[in-house]
Amino acid sequence: MALKADLVTYQAELDQELDNILSFWKNFTIDEVNGGFVGKIDNNNYIDATAPKGSVLNARILWTFSACYNLKKDPENLVLADRAFQYLRDYFIDPEFGGVYWMLDAKGNPIDTKKQVYAVAFTIYALSEYFLASNVEQSKVLAISLYNDLIQHSYDKQNGGYFEAFSRDWKALEDLRLSDKDANEKKTMNTHLHVLEAFTTLYRIWPDEQLKNNIIGLIDDFTSHILNKETGNLILFLDEDWNPKSEIISYGHDIEAAWLLLEAAEVVHDEKLISEISALAVQMATISKNGIDADGSLWYEFDPVHDHFIKEKHWWVQAEAMVGFFNAWQISGDESFLQTSLNNWAFVKSKIIDHQNGEWFWGITETGEIMDNEDKVGPWKCPYHNSRACIELIKRIGVELA
Repeated sequence: MALKADLVTYQAELDQELDNILSFWKNFTIDEVNGGFVGKIDNNNYIDATAPKGSVLNARILWTFSACYNLKKDPENLVLADRAFQYLRDYFIDPEFGGVYWMLDAKGNPIDTKKQVYAVAFTIYALSEYFLASNVEQSKVLAISLYNDLIQHSYDKQNGGYFEAFSRDWKALEDLRLSDKDANEKKTMNTHLHVLEAFTTLYRIWPDEQLKNNIIGLIDDFTSHILNKETGNLILFLDEDWNPKSEIISYGHDIEAAWLLLEAAEVVHDEKLISEISALAVQMATISKNGIDADGSLWYEFDPVHDHFIKEKHWWVQAEAMVGFFNAWQISGDESFLQTSLNNWAFVKSKIIDHQNGEWFWGITETGEIMDNEDKVGPWKCPYHNSRACIELIKRIGVELA
C-alpha cells in the first residue's frame, strides 16, 4: 500500500509540474514581434529579443506542445504546437537542399546553414509527434523527407551509422562539432541516440519496412560499437570505423539511452531484441548508480583517465534519471531503482525547479550554488527533457496503478 501511495503522489506532483513548465513557455517565450518563439531568456526571466533562434530549441518546443496535447488534449497546447510547426516549416527547413538550418537570427534569417544531423533528427522527432497531435499531413510528409535526407547524405553505407554534420549542400565539413565542448569526430553517441529516438517516433506514424530495419540497425550500432563492453558505459565519440575517441562517462546519456533503446526495440515489436535490451537497460541503470550523490541527484560526468567526477548536477541529467531508473524498476521489480527515481525527483523539487520564476535552473554546481550564468531558455535549454520526464512518468505510473 505504501508503494501505491508513493506512486499516486509522484504522478500527481509530476502532473502539476508539467502544467507549471508549460505555463512558463506559454507566458514568456512567444515572440509576438518576429513570430515563433524567442531565442534566449536568462535565469531572471529577462528576454533577449535580439537573440538568435536555434533549430534544436524550436524542434523541441514543437515536440513538447505536441506531446503534451497528446497526453492531456488541452486545445491551447495544440494552438502552440501549430505555431511552432508553422515557424519551423517556414523558416528552418531548407527548401533548396533539404535538412534544417542550424541557426537563424531573431527575425528568421539563416545565419548558420550547416546541416547538423542531430538537429535534423530532432525535427523529424518533433514533426512526427506533431502529426500524432494534429493529423496535419504536411508534417508527416516533411518528416519522411528529412528522414530520406539523412539516409541519402548521412548514412555510412560502408560501416553503418550516421555521420555528424555537413555544409548546407551536404558537403564535408572541417568542424563537425555539435558544441564547443565536443570532440571533432565523425560519429557521436549523442547524435545516434537522437536519430534513433526520431526514427522510433516516425515509425509510429509511418511503419515503413526500411525504416524498421534502420531502427534495428541503430540498436545494433549501440550494442556492437557505442557500448563499451568492459565498463557498460557508452562511448561518446568515435571515428568513421567506430574506433573509440573518448573515455569520458556521461551519466545522463547512459541513463537516457537505457530507456530510449528499449522504447525503440518495443516499437518494432522484435521480441528477441526487447528481451536483450531490457537486460541491457537494467545493467546500464545499475552502472549509472555510480554517479548518484547522497542527495539523490545524478552527477554530470566521470573522467576515468584522471579519476575525476564532474559533480555538477544539470537539469536534463536529473530528468533522464527520473525516467531511466523508473524504467529499470518496471523491468526488474527491484524497488531500489524506484527509490532512486523518487530520490532524484525530491532533489529536483528542492534544488532544480525555480519556484519563484518558473521552469528549471540549468543546474547546481559541485558546491551547491545555482549555475546562474546559464540560460533558462536558449539553443540548448528547452522544455523537452523535463516535460518529457513528466509525460513518460505520468503514463508509466498510470500503467502501474491500473
